[in-house]
Amino acid sequence: MFRRLMNSFQRFMYGRNGTDQLNLVLLAAGFVLMLLSSVLYQIALYNSRMALLWFALLLQALAYGLLIGCIFRSLSKNLAARQRENRRWLQFWKKLSDRKNHYYRCPNCRQTVRVPRGHGKICIKCPKCGEKFIRKS
Repeated sequence: MFRRLMNSFQRFMYGRNGTDQLNLVLLAAGFVLMLLSSVLYQIALYNSRMALLWFALLLQALAYGLLIGCIFRSLSKNLAARQRENRRWLQFWKKLSDRKNHYYRCPNCRQTVRVPRGHGKICIKCPKCGEKFIRKS
């Protein structure tokens, strides 16, 4: 019985995106916002603060939006678009978590150039077009 149910679910999910790193982040953010909104809602009801109540409802709507977006991305059959979104998220997260380097764009060809932090004003040469530009690292 369970094997037949599992097979039918696998057939349903065939060709769909499924779960990736961006979906996990959206899911976690949705649950955190849902928890925060419920705590703020209880505080607003206890202290009878209307502004806090509206803020809690706004957070709850945002949390539902994130969770619906997560479901949409999981069930989407447009794999190219979902992979592009996930790739951009991973690039953004890599740049955000990289504490040792700065990332600049070449003013000529728009190539991303990575330079180490803490060297003051440096002259950067683009590896793609050879353009030289000065930035503070």
